[in-house]
Amino acid sequence: MVVRLIDSSSTTPRIAEVFSDHSILEAMLGFELSLARAEASLGVIPQDAARAIENAASPDLYNASALAADSLRSATPSIPFVKALTEQVKKIDASAAGFVHWGATSQDVADTAIILVLKKSRDILHEDLARLDHSLSQLSERHAKTPMLARTLLQAALPTSFGLKAAGWLGAIRRNHSRLHAAFQEALILQFGGAAGTLASLGDKGTKLGKALAQELGLGYPEAPWHTHRDRLAALMCALGVTAGSLGKMARDISLLSQNEVAEAAEPTAEGRGGSSAMPHKQNPVGCTLALASAYRVPGLVSTFLSSMVQEHERAVGGWQSEWATISAIVQATSLAAASMAEVAEGLTVNAVRMRENIAATQGTIFAERATILLANALGRDAARKIVEKAVQQSVASNGEFVEVLAEMPEVRKVLNAAILKDLQSPEGYLGVAEEFRRSLVNSKPRHNSPDRKP
Repeated sequence: MVVRLIDSSSTTPRIAEVFSDHSILEAMLGFELSLARAEASLGVIPQDAARAIENAASPDLYNASALAADSLRSATPSIPFVKALTEQVKKIDASAAGFVHWGATSQDVADTAIILVLKKSRDILHEDLARLDHSLSQLSERHAKTPMLARTLLQAALPTSFGLKAAGWLGAIRRNHSRLHAAFQEALILQFGGAAGTLASLGDKGTKLGKALAQELGLGYPEAPWHTHRDRLAALMCALGVTAGSLGKMARDISLLSQNEVAEAAEPTAEGRGGSSAMPHKQNPVGCTLALASAYRVPGLVSTFLSSMVQEHERAVGGWQSEWATISAIVQATSLAAASMAEVAEGLTVNAVRMRENIAATQGTIFAERATILLANALGRDAARKIVEKAVQQSVASNGEFVEVLAEMPEVRKVLNAAILKDLQSPEGYLGVAEEFRRSLVNSKPRHNSPDRKP
């Protein structure tokens, strides 16, 4: 599908196709066709009627633009859609037209259609998150022993490893993937309740028919219709929102690491990727930019969905009617962020030399904590802290190395020998249990299976 220009920074062609007119029509027709088949199998409608409905169930037979225009007069696309389907069936078999949409209501069509679309989108999200998982695992393993500056409040803190940093991103992605899997599993259920959620027009066959319909569509069957109970969808939208936030966090980190003044990481380059319209020297972090744009947008959209949950009685005015556009925007933005960060991770350049240079540029002051601990064993914590603070101040003022300043202090020389002082500024010697944490994150397994195994 060709993405509209106005949507060019908020979706991908692949996920946009899932929410295209053709895909929505296909989902709505899928509901009506499966309903007719299930009803025919149970003797609710004639087999001939089901066959006629099947012959009319091609998206190419319908004018999506006309249906969209007519939706403004009915506050739902389902009503003009059912009317158009009925007219199409009438052309094939006039007697069959009376059995179109038998026992269902407009919200059954709309809700089940969006669920079927979400089922398609789940598979795309799964693929991109799996790509990202694989790439981050490789990055973490490759750079398990690559020291870099940890930064707190945007300032140089202590040494860490890039392997742990990448594993941190990986852990968040895996947790989000597991949450999404569970949320999709719960949300991918049939909506079929008839006019007021009782399927009264179907007599005692309502439940049996509903289960047969769910099986036809490959969806779960709920305990009861959920016309005004939107908690399952809300949980999925929230899970998508958290996922977009985690992807945005990763994008924020990488975009900061790619600043010229830092230069510790860089996005992949390609013809036309990341350039500037005015400055030929620039290589902009476009993948991170798109992911961050999504992370900015999605929280407000999730809030919009949560606001629409307060729906009246058995069928609502305005609540569920607001959801299609909101769901579409949330899913497409999150999918764009996942695809963008998968591309970034797959081609990320990590500059280990620059990481060491940036550690060295602190002139050893980031090891002040380590020095304090070593001195505290002999001098006490308060005395050690005062000595180290004085050494840091002198190092900064003189633009000298912290350890050299420290070594000139008589009280330090009394308790720390030359070998200890020489090793003080080794980043590998002050990583604590970073590698243990890294392995724990990398070796953790996502708590989900491939989405194509269950509804």
